Amino acid sequence: MSNSFLALVNRRESTRDFSAVPVEREKILRCLEAARLAPSACNGQPWRFIVVESQPLRKTLAEQAFSGIHRMNAFAIEAPVLVAVATIPTRKAALLGGLFRRFSYPLVDIGIACEHFVLQAIEEGLGTCWLGWFDEKAVKKLIPTRRWERIHILLAVGYPKGLTRRAKKRKPIGEMSEFR
Repeated sequence: MSNSFLALVNRRESTRDFSAVPVEREKILRCLEAARLAPSACNGQPWRFIVVESQPLRKTLAEQAFSGIHRMNAFAIEAPVLVAVATIPTRKAALLGGLFRRFSYPLVDIGIACEHFVLQAIEEGLGTCWLGWFDEKAVKKLIPTRRWERIHILLAVGYPKGLTRRAKKRKPIGEMSEFR
């Protein structure tokens, strides 16, 4: 059994210091392909990835998304690429099942798709950071969305400055799991 997947997961961390080096479109396309292949409830694929790489728009988007009370994520202004992940309506079966269970399958689905994107980005030598704390109204003013879409996640993407890996602080397996 190969440990390559565990090695990849271990390399994944939230990058908060990006270099100004532009990200090649081919690398972003491979990340999008990884996200596209993610599983979803009833194969609903309730996501849309909007890649913002053009510098005037990206800079304006980042400045407005991460201002005011959202300032704690202002580091993302330096990321050469921002990916807005919109949640779109899903299939009726997944929606109905979610209503019965009081559970949002689309949010789980975009989480899986985003992590596929992020893991492929690591494979490409890129750094990423999931961002859920941002001004969604400001983002939606700059990125055309349909009225029923929500932008739940922004992904900051770029080459990390430096290659220092932080030690992961995680609960031990025995504390986060059990066998019966």
